[in-house]
Amino acid sequence: MTHRIALLTYSTKPRGGVVHTLALAESLADRGHDVHVFGLGPADGAFYRPLAVPFTLYPAVDSADTLDEKVFRSVDSLAEGLAGVAGDFALLHAQDCISARAATRVRDALGGPPVVRTVHHIDDFTTQALIECQRQAVLEPDHILVVSHLWQGIMREDFGRDSRVVPNGVDTQRLRPIPPEVRASLRASVGATDRPLYLTVGGIEPRKGTRDLFEALPFVRERGIDPVLAVLGGHSFQDYRAYREAALARLPDLGLELGRDVVDVGTVSDEVLGQWFRSADVLAMPSTKEGFGLVALEGLAAQVPVVASSIPVFAEFLSDGTSALLPEVGNPQAIADALYRATTDSALRAALISGGEQVLPHFTWAESARRHEVIYEDVLQQTD
Repeated sequence: MTHRIALLTYSTKPRGGVVHTLALAESLADRGHDVHVFGLGPADGAFYRPLAVPFTLYPAVDSADTLDEKVFRSVDSLAEGLAGVAGDFALLHAQDCISARAATRVRDALGGPPVVRTVHHIDDFTTQALIECQRQAVLEPDHILVVSHLWQGIMREDFGRDSRVVPNGVDTQRLRPIPPEVRASLRASVGATDRPLYLTVGGIEPRKGTRDLFEALPFVRERGIDPVLAVLGGHSFQDYRAYREAALARLPDLGLELGRDVVDVGTVSDEVLGQWFRSADVLAMPSTKEGFGLVALEGLAAQVPVVASSIPVFAEFLSDGTSALLPEVGNPQAIADALYRATTDSALRAALISGGEQVLPHFTWAESARRHEVIYEDVLQQTD
């Protein structure tokens, strides 16, 4: 049975939860569902990439005195917009703390529809107001989904909630091979014409392990290679300026030069992001915390060796030495060793790429949509 489904997200930028929302929306539509995406952004704006289903954007909060104010005003904006349309849908599926609070507020006011929430990860909020807001965003929805077994355990232990696991998928078409001249041009733009190019995606953030990655680079150079690290992305709802400034200020002490050894590329279009994946020699993702780690899966799809970290969530879909290298989390020397091996050992590089290709068939958006469809049916039967 097909349904009218609203998928809700807090942003239009290419963060993991937003990427998930758009890909799931299109895959559900391919299965015959009437899907509409709601988010926060400029009223005449759009998502970071073209979207093949209808969408509506309500006013984003561009400035606020505190993160607390920004979060609560964002909840208000999304809830006010949804209040007039939520009754037209069989269910609301929220993908984050902000959209979950907005959806449950509207559900309670209207007496429905039911709210499904996917928890991608839990943010490290520091104020009691936001900690409690995030907790309620897990407790209030009718049904909880997670993208990994690790987070299924966290939901049970920390929040007392049962959840179902529906992993991410990956769109291999957006990461297809690129012309050699495009690859050469991108590499030249960051000075990597004759130097190894490492790529990290997600900006300079604590949970991405960026500072550990910076501190690994001198250990790589000591072994005779001189890589360039390109940092892509960086748009975040939270303010990581202090971490970013401290990490960048550390570069001179490490013998690294911003603009030569570390290049902050920033946010690029979805098409260009795929080109960067295909231009890199190694994808570096030494995260300290992830809900799933979609970027690592994208690296596999782009046939670039992946150096991630030993956090448990990666071990759910990556095998150390087979489909990726998983050095000890937070250990710059271990990260450097993995980067060096992935750069210089051609047999290992080929094995990692081949191993990654074996992982990909298990993570498709079509399968994710099918599994969501089953869960939606269960939720709707429970509310009849």
